[in-house]
Amino acid sequence: MHKFRLYIAGDTQSSVQAVANLTAICRTYLPDQYEIELVDVFREPKRALEDRILMTPTLVRLEPSPSGRIIGNLSQTQFVLQALGLGMPSA
Repeated sequence: MHKFRLYIAGDTQSSVQAVANLTAICRTYLPDQYEIELVDVFREPKRALEDRILMTPTLVRLEPSPSGRIIGNLSQTQFVLQALGLGMPSA
């Protein structure tokens, strides 16, 4: 099971795009094998500070280990796949 936490800032364009892009990537490459937790930093600012989130959107891979972070709207699918360990490195 892959577990992700996506920190967003309300319903800004970048946040909406990140949610849509992550959902599409997971549905395509991890069907029925993923969980996505959304954290809105406007609604939970203390949590964002405790988790050291300085920019949004920020994707945190919780499982499988090792954890990792990606900042941005996740529009570069190949980069996201590589960063999550799901894609083959390009030649």
